[in-house]
Amino acid sequence: MTRTPDSKSLAPAARKPRAVGRRPKGADNKETATVILDAAEKLFSANGFYGVTVRAVADECGVDSALVHYYFGTKQALFDAVFARRTELVNQDRMDAMTRYEEEYGDGMTVEGVATAFLMPLLDRVRHSDPGWKNYFALVGLVNNSRDWGAKTMTAHFDPVVRRFIALLQRALPDAGTEDLFFSYHFLTGALTLTLSDTGRLDRLSDGRCSSSDIEAIAPRMIEYAAAGFRAVCKPRT
Repeated sequence: MTRTPDSKSLAPAARKPRAVGRRPKGADNKETATVILDAAEKLFSANGFYGVTVRAVADECGVDSALVHYYFGTKQALFDAVFARRTELVNQDRMDAMTRYEEEYGDGMTVEGVATAFLMPLLDRVRHSDPGWKNYFALVGLVNNSRDWGAKTMTAHFDPVVRRFIALLQRALPDAGTEDLFFSYHFLTGALTLTLSDTGRLDRLSDGRCSSSDIEAIAPRMIEYAAAGFRAVCKPRT
């Protein structure tokens, strides 16, 4: 007698869900997390947060997506790790530069000097560093111009450095209004992040006379431009 299989035996075996955070094969490679961060940084800088998936990051660096989940958990956590990795370095550089400048010049600080201490640690990274830094700075430009999540990210990572910058400017411009200082910073950060993004628009607009990647030419002009702008906007009002 032929036995007819029941519906239960015909049903496909249920796939056991993967536990996020378990150790996948190959997870002990110490370089893997860095490779994942580099790949994610490249993709986020080109496509933004919503245009990137964990699967795309895994494919970009040639690993299983389980490794991405193992090291970083969620896409949001991965993005946060990408953004924090280089931000912590540049923020420390800027804080150190502003502290050294204040200690050396005290009440003799100038707007140009404060602007130099604030800007040059970033511009030096653009001038001397590897392509990974270009991806990071493009990401900063993208985040700084994004509503909601972008503003929250910039606030979480950069507010202490900006407030330190404003405090030094208040010493260099003792008659400046607080509102004028913050508006002037608002204008400066737009110019700075556009420069860091290195879009090439300046090259095309100037018919090749200027280059958006020419930091040697950009840095002194940006400092002079920023200082003049702060003085003009922050002058005492009648």
